[in-house]
Amino acid sequence: MRVGFGFDVHEFVDNRPLIIGGVEVPHSKGLSGHSDADVLIHAVMDALLGAAGLDDIGVHFPNTDPRFKDIKSRVLLRHVRGLMHEKKYKICNIDITIVAQTPKLRPYTEEMKQNIAEDLNIGVSRINIKATTTENLGFIGRREGIATWVTALIE
Repeated sequence: MRVGFGFDVHEFVDNRPLIIGGVEVPHSKGLSGHSDADVLIHAVMDALLGAAGLDDIGVHFPNTDPRFKDIKSRVLLRHVRGLMHEKKYKICNIDITIVAQTPKLRPYTEEMKQNIAEDLNIGVSRINIKATTTENLGFIGRREGIATWVTALIE
C-alpha cells in the first residue's frame, strides 16, 4: 500500500467560472490558472501521482504547454487514471478537504464525488469530501482564494 498527499491553491479572479470538483459553483469570481483551475481535482491528481511515485501535475501537464490552456481538469484526471492503470495501481480511497471562506461548498460535494468517481472509475464510497473555512483568518479568510488538501491510498 502507498499513500500520497496532494495540495493546491488558486487565487480568485474576475471573469472566470468557479469550477471545483468538475462542478460549476455559482460565485462572483473564479480561480486563476492555466487550465480551468479546478483546485480540488489538481490536488487529487497530485495525491495519486505522489502515491504512485509519478512526479506531479506540473511535470505531466506544465502550464507552459498551450495544449493545456483552459483544459478541463477532469480530462487530466482521466489521464492520471490511465497512468495508474498502466502501473497496475488500485485506488483504495481518497480523502479531500477543501478550505474556502466563500462560497459554501457543502451543497455541491455529492456531485463532486460523483464526478471524481466517474473519472477514476471507482465507487463513490471510496471518496470523502469535507469543506471548511479558516474562520476569516489568512488569505482564505480574506476571500482571496481556495486551497485543497488530499490524501490518497493506493495498492
